[in-house]
Amino acid sequence: MDDSSKKIVTGDAGYVLEDVPHFSDYIPDLPTYSNPLQDHPAYCVVKQYFVHDDDTVTQKVIAHKNGPRGLHFRRAGPRQKVYFEPDEVHACIVTCGGLCPGLNTVIREIVCGLYHIYGVKKVLGIDGGYKGFYSRNTVPLSPKVVNDIHKRGGTILGTSRGGHDTSKIVDSIQDRGINQVYIIGGDGTQKGASVIFEEIKRRGLKVAVAGIPKTIDNDIPVIDRSFGFDTAVEEAQRAINAAHVEAESGENGIGLVKVMGRYSGFIAMYATLASRDVDCCLIPESPFYLEGAGGLLEYIERRLKEMGHMVIVIAEGAGQELLSECMHSADKKDASGNKLLQDVGLWLSQQIKEHFTKKDKMTINLKYIDPTYMIRAVPSNASDNVYSTLLAQSAVHGAMAGYTGFTIGLVNGRHSYIPFYRITEKQNKVVITDRMWARLLSSTNQPSFLSAKDCIEDKREDEAPTQLLDDQISPDMSDLVKKEICCD
Repeated sequence: MDDSSKKIVTGDAGYVLEDVPHFSDYIPDLPTYSNPLQDHPAYCVVKQYFVHDDDTVTQKVIAHKNGPRGLHFRRAGPRQKVYFEPDEVHACIVTCGGLCPGLNTVIREIVCGLYHIYGVKKVLGIDGGYKGFYSRNTVPLSPKVVNDIHKRGGTILGTSRGGHDTSKIVDSIQDRGINQVYIIGGDGTQKGASVIFEEIKRRGLKVAVAGIPKTIDNDIPVIDRSFGFDTAVEEAQRAINAAHVEAESGENGIGLVKVMGRYSGFIAMYATLASRDVDCCLIPESPFYLEGAGGLLEYIERRLKEMGHMVIVIAEGAGQELLSECMHSADKKDASGNKLLQDVGLWLSQQIKEHFTKKDKMTINLKYIDPTYMIRAVPSNASDNVYSTLLAQSAVHGAMAGYTGFTIGLVNGRHSYIPFYRITEKQNKVVITDRMWARLLSSTNQPSFLSAKDCIEDKREDEAPTQLLDDQISPDMSDLVKKEICCD
C-alpha cells in the first residue's frame, strides 16, 4: 500500500490515528441501519455498550509530561449504526497456514456471533485455505455444526499454504454473493487478505474483509500477543519438565528441547522463564557459537561439572547460520514463502555428543525432545479460548459497522482495528537488549554470547523510528512523534 492510500488522522498535541478503511471511503450514499444489539436481551441492559466513533487506543501507554499523544488505532466494538441488514449478510470464513491452538474457537465464535448477536443465517466455511475459494469447496456453518469444535485442536475447515490467486478468489467471492470475508492466518495470510481487499475496493464491491491474526510464534507486530501463544507456552513446559526429569536421572544428563520459533523466540523465552528449570535458552534473535572461550560447548561442560545435569531449550530458527555452514545447504522455501529450516535440534545434539566423545573422562546422557507438532495440534487453554472469543466477536462488530481492510488485535489490553500494512510491514521479535531477555539471562545464568559491539548494534536497530508517513504530518508534529518513539 502506498502512502497516499493510508488513512492518517492528526489532532492536537501530536495525536496521530492510523485508521482503517470504511465502506464510506469508496462507496457513496450507503444506507445504515440501527444495530440489532440495542434490542438484544443480553446487551440492551449494558450501559455504554456501543463504542463511540471517536474512541481510539494508544499504541504506547508510557507518556512524558511534555511529549506528544502519539500513535492510535481505532477501538474495536459494536457501533450504533450498521451497514448490513442481517438477511443480506452472506459471510465466509477461511483458515490458512500452519495449525495453531484456538483456530476452532475463532471459527465457532464468528459463526455464533453472527447468528446470535446479529441474526445472520448464511455463513460458509471455505475448505482448504485460499485455494478453496476457486476450488469451490465450502462447508455450511451454523451454531449446531460448530457447537463443540473449540474442544478439538486443528481447524475443521482444513488449511493449506500458498494457493493465493487474487483474481480467482475475488471472482469467487463475487459469484457467490459473499459480502463478509473473515480470514484467519499469519503475516503471509494477512498480506494476502490485504491484496484481496484492494481488489475488492478496486471493483467497488460492498464486501468487508476482516483479518484475525494467527501465529503460534507471536511474531506479529503491534498487537500484545496472538491467540494460541499462551497454550503453546503451557504445552512447551510439559516437554521441558520431561527433559528436566530425564537430565536429573542420568549421569551428566542433558535434556534438549526444540520448540517452535522460526524468526522469533518468544515461545522459548516465555517457557524458559515459566519453567525455571532451564539452564540455556537459544533463540533466533541471539546468535551463539559452539567452540572456544565463552562458547556454548564450554558453558555446557562447566554446567555439568557444577550441577551434574542441564536443560537446553532451543527455538527452531536458532543457529541456522551455523547449521548452513556445516551442511552447505541451499535456501529453500515452502509454499508460503517461508525458508525451510534444517533440524537444529538434531544437529546440536550431534555436535554436543561429538564434543564430549573427544573427552574420554566425561560421559554424557543426552535426551532430545521435539514437541513442536504436538504443541500445534492441542486445543486452546482457557485463557486463549476467552481471547479467541473476543477477537472473533470484535471482527464481527467491525464488519457489520462497515469497516474493512483491517486486522483485529489486542493493543495495550484494548481490542483495536489495525490497518493491514501495520501487521505485515515487519515481524515482532525478541529484543535481546530488553529487560525481559535480561530476566531470562538472570534465570538461566547462561552467557549472552554477545560482544559489546553486538549490544550497541542491537540497540541502534531497536531505536529506529517506525514508519510515520512524514509527508502527511506537519513537521512539528512529526518531530514530536519521533521523539516519543526514540525516548521509550
